[in-house]
Amino acid sequence: MTGLIAVVIIVLAIVVISWAVKLVPQSKEYVVERLGRYQRTLSPGLNVIIPIIDRVRNRVDMREQVFAIPPVPVITKDNVGIEVDVVFYYRVTSARDSTYEIAGLENAITELSVTTLRNALGTMDLEEALSSREEINTRLRAELGAATQSWGLNVTRVELKSLDPPIQVRQAMEQLLEANRSKRAEIERAEGDRDSAILRAEGQKQAAILSAEGQRESQIRLAEGEKEALRLRGEGEQAAVSLVGTAFAAQPSDEVRAALLLSRYIDVFPEIANGDANKLIIVPNDGLAGVIDASLLGEVLGRTELGDAIAARGNGTPAANAS
Repeated sequence: MTGLIAVVIIVLAIVVISWAVKLVPQSKEYVVERLGRYQRTLSPGLNVIIPIIDRVRNRVDMREQVFAIPPVPVITKDNVGIEVDVVFYYRVTSARDSTYEIAGLENAITELSVTTLRNALGTMDLEEALSSREEINTRLRAELGAATQSWGLNVTRVELKSLDPPIQVRQAMEQLLEANRSKRAEIERAEGDRDSAILRAEGQKQAAILSAEGQRESQIRLAEGEKEALRLRGEGEQAAVSLVGTAFAAQPSDEVRAALLLSRYIDVFPEIANGDANKLIIVPNDGLAGVIDASLLGEVLGRTELGDAIAARGNGTPAANAS
């Protein structure tokens, strides 16, 4: 009998110890009540409570939670019905508040999210709603964060998974987008043609300017060359006249003077003969040609046709035509 009582006592002790000792896993917290009132929150690790008097009211996961709301029908400002899918990310910051401040946490989050989402999209037209996803996410996060703070929650992120207008609206939007793309393509093509025409005209203008400048430079250089040639020719004529004058002064003989004068005539005969209108060359002074020895003049002139004519003129023979 005594042994049976000992066994019972040992079993009761084991049961009491199992009730009293609580091992709380990491990332969880336990809410403990004593005689129906909140007593304390057990943190991760080994904790001891009073059996029968204390009990674990709620086991709260402190990790970040993901909560997806089913598609929500929403009417936009321009009376277009759309369906919106939203995903919430939240974390419990107070195990006590999440246990006692709200009943049915997920249901409360769903209802609050639907109301906030309809209020936000109801102030936007369809086009603004489709292009303002980030703004909607930020607004929902701010409003839900302020509303759930008293529940011991912290809304970390809000993401719009989809925002789908009716199929007729989507088709109309696709047609509008295609028309806008065609319009932009035509505008860009026209601007390209305009820029190309402008560049082509500027190129032609620049080419004409460069061509005119080249012609002007060429004419200037040609005129300068002719001017220089005339100057050099004049200096040569002046030097030749000076030499003839010096020779005349140094040789008072009539024969020498006549020879010098005839040599000047001979120098200019080729130039006279090159003219198209010069068909006949006449020695201006028979006496001048006559004082020159015909054989010597022929050797000097190389027995050319012009030389033969002058030589014959000097010998008293009638002058010949020369072309």
